[in-house]
Amino acid sequence: MKNEELEQALTALVEKKNKLATIDYNDAQYDDLEEAIHDEEDELLEKYGDFLEDILADVHDELCPDDDILLPTAYLANKYVKKEEDNTVTYHAAEGGVIVDVDEYPNHLTRLVLVPGPTRLMLQVGRQKEEEVWRLS
Repeated sequence: MKNEELEQALTALVEKKNKLATIDYNDAQYDDLEEAIHDEEDELLEKYGDFLEDILADVHDELCPDDDILLPTAYLANKYVKKEEDNTVTYHAAEGGVIVDVDEYPNHLTRLVLVPGPTRLMLQVGRQKEEEVWRLS
């Protein structure tokens, strides 16, 4: 598996998800864009699903062993914030991901989110805190 190819595939998917988040259901492009997203999610799972599932299993074992592991695409946010600085693009999840129960953060809403730029898994604790729990190296 080539890390750069995974990064590119994930970034392209996130860009489409961001575009979908900006248009209305009644927009003529909506259905086609949604279908393209599903196709790209299927391709991502076909090429990188096993690898990502292994990573998710390790993260779940460490942080939230009582929660079920879902398909890697479930960990994608519905919308991302894109930030560009010094010719570097990073993304941060704005909404979405998978809700998990993390013993370290009782009584907090916690989510695991797959994020590109660089490819990583983020643990969001409420709306104020975010921790990187895995990074593609």
